[in-house]
Amino acid sequence: MSNFCEEGVVIAVSGKPGSGKSTLARNLAEKLGLRYVSVGQIFRRIASSIGVSLEELSRIAEKDDSIDRMIDSTAVEEARRGCVVLDGHLSAWILKDLAHVKIMTYAPLSIRAMRIARRDGKNIEEALHEIEIREDSEARRYLRYYGININDISVFDLIVNTSNLSEEETTQVVLEAVKVLLERRLREKLKSS
Repeated sequence: MSNFCEEGVVIAVSGKPGSGKSTLARNLAEKLGLRYVSVGQIFRRIASSIGVSLEELSRIAEKDDSIDRMIDSTAVEEARRGCVVLDGHLSAWILKDLAHVKIMTYAPLSIRAMRIARRDGKNIEEALHEIEIREDSEARRYLRYYGININDISVFDLIVNTSNLSEEETTQVVLEAVKVLLERRLREKLKSS
């Protein structure tokens, strides 16, 4: 395996809340020797710093595009530094010209709600409500601010259903695919030099 960090590799992992994007991104970063940056954690820090819930920050962001633009510019800055796996709902679209591999994680709504309820200590109804509010808000904001239709998945190199695989199996499957994609891109880069 090549030293992907020396090559300045950038991997973007996107997916809906609870789809396993953060877990996968963290695991890939560790296995490939890359930095890990969570765009969602930036959003959570902003919500916490101003004392609002994620749903409320989503509503605020619908009226104030500076929140999303600041978060997304941070993602672009991190990608330009290279040697990184970034996870975020919009990362693959925002980084489509910077990321060497773009991955989408998928899981049905019921599984995502169960995961979020367990992670955040909520009941499933609360998690479902939170997901619906966030996803509706994000879809509107991304289309209005960036012209991005989050239902257009053509930007992705790999889409993985995380509901049928364990965390370890998901990482293993994606890691093999990422290695193939990265090594092919590195070979193509060498040929063109």
